[in-house]
Amino acid sequence: MSTTVKRVYGYLAEFESASALYKAAEKVRDAGYRKWDCFTPYPVHGLDAAMGVKRSILPYFVFCGGLTGFLTAFLLAYITQVGIYPTVVQAKPANIFTVPAFFPIMFELTVLFSGFTALFGLLGLCQLPRLNHPLFASRQFARTTDDGFFIAIEARDPKFSAEGTKGFLDEIGGGSIELVEDESR
Repeated sequence: MSTTVKRVYGYLAEFESASALYKAAEKVRDAGYRKWDCFTPYPVHGLDAAMGVKRSILPYFVFCGGLTGFLTAFLLAYITQVGIYPTVVQAKPANIFTVPAFFPIMFELTVLFSGFTALFGLLGLCQLPRLNHPLFASRQFARTTDDGFFIAIEARDPKFSAEGTKGFLDEIGGGSIELVEDESR
């Protein structure tokens, strides 16, 4: 027998327009909330700044992945072509000066490792794949892809309180404030 336990995920509030959402996002950021997000049917210019979102660390991961690919290719080619099995072609030396012959493989592995790092780094940072999200249970959240502008404040935020957060969302212009529950086993 399985029992379903409902935990509170947070509050979801709807806003009338993109500009109202933008202003509300600034107020939520200034109020000190940390675990919250905005949902819109299209990109809103400047919303990341209004939310206080910092730049991603993904470019650093991709750089490290590319550097790993470059070094892997260099070491693989150098060790095999110079160290273990020196390949002497037309009396050309088998030493560090034969590196130009390694450029194609170094380029290819740099691109390959960078691409894989970008893909898997993005999935990891976005916490994907996630088969279900508590907001999908909300009826009004389905309008996000059509004409809805929403802010969701999560219950795991240190500043979250049941009545205080609901009152705050109402105060900043949120309508149709809904308590979203997360069903887990």
